[in-house]
Amino acid sequence: MAHETALIATIAMSLGLALLLGFAAARLKIPPLVGYLLAGVAVGPFTPGFVADARLAPQLAEIGVILLMFGIGMHFSVRDLWAVRAIALPGALAQVAITTALGAGVARLWGWPLGAGLVFGLALSVASTVVLLRAMEVRQCLDSPEGRIAVGWLIVEDLLMVLVLVLLPAFAGPPLAHLTDAGHAPAGHAPWAATLGATLGKLAVFVALMFGAGARVFPWLLKQVERTGSRELFTLAVLSLAIGVAFGASELFGVSFALGAFVAGIVIHESDLSRRAAADALPLRDAFAVLFFVSVGMLFDPAILVRQPLQVLAVVAIIILGKSLAALGLVLGFRQPRDIAFTVAASLAQIGEFSFILAGLGVSLGLLPPEGRGLVLAGALLSITLNPVVFRVSGLLAARTHALPGARRRRAQGGGSDRAD
Repeated sequence: MAHETALIATIAMSLGLALLLGFAAARLKIPPLVGYLLAGVAVGPFTPGFVADARLAPQLAEIGVILLMFGIGMHFSVRDLWAVRAIALPGALAQVAITTALGAGVARLWGWPLGAGLVFGLALSVASTVVLLRAMEVRQCLDSPEGRIAVGWLIVEDLLMVLVLVLLPAFAGPPLAHLTDAGHAPAGHAPWAATLGATLGKLAVFVALMFGAGARVFPWLLKQVERTGSRELFTLAVLSLAIGVAFGASELFGVSFALGAFVAGIVIHESDLSRRAAADALPLRDAFAVLFFVSVGMLFDPAILVRQPLQVLAVVAIIILGKSLAALGLVLGFRQPRDIAFTVAASLAQIGEFSFILAGLGVSLGLLPPEGRGLVLAGALLSITLNPVVFRVSGLLAARTHALPGARRRRAQGGGSDRAD
């Protein structure tokens, strides 16, 4: 293929197939995200026919990551998180810890190093923002108690994964890559505390500048551009800030593109023009997000479903059963109604964009074997596809618990919702 047309061909085929397969998925009542991932499989190197440019796709995916994280930052609400902090904060941290332990445990059974198992478990522990929010919107419960708890839970997971993405490169040498089964790095490696300290120091300087100078300059800049009355200039300003801050954070402070874009989104969220900024950036963000999911699908080898079916089943079981049951028990432990607990558990029974980013980073740092990324992708495809079924089953189970004699007696006595025993 001529170099001059490689970019156009990659974008055209990727978006075209994503449209067709995303539409087919939506008609089958499956999240369109599944169609986007399958489009990536179709244009990837593991399937016959057209193969997208392997050099261009990762760069397009990187822009997708930047705009995805920028959008998450613009929708980050300290108020929403604070309202459900008593449940979301300890619940999310405990659920991530449990799921990470399950993932690391099965990875150890497969003979992986402990460091690889920890990265693998973390990748299985965080739910997809896109899938969860869409599921809540479809069920019109985004503003309900269960919706607020699920979103707050998701925010804590996202913040934790952002922290992991920042710290993982600092731990990629002796601390994790050579971690022994006893949990200790072998002797003879250079101290890594200095590297970690330097990373955290650069991060602190970046965050201080963003919330100090950036919080004043960015809203002022958007206000000046908005006064021109030009919509395209305003959209250009928003996108320039998102991509420019992400690039500058990486070049100057060694911070990942994802974190730079996330912090930029939080800063702009505090502006009076945040709603317009989010609306104007949405179309381009969505288009590049699709390209991100397509590029992720390109890395998936469908043959893994035949080569390692038991490992794939183990991964799906951890995501759908292990993670959701952990969330269910934790929410019930906080004395929340059973219907809320079942809804929150179902909403978390899938993985998505952060899992892809973390698995990709783990492979690039030499922490996670390539087959680990394949298993994460398989788990994401299957868990997202099955998520509507999980919601239906959770609804049936919640309705059945309301019919239990003890539940009926408590409702009759208390006149309120069914609480956990």
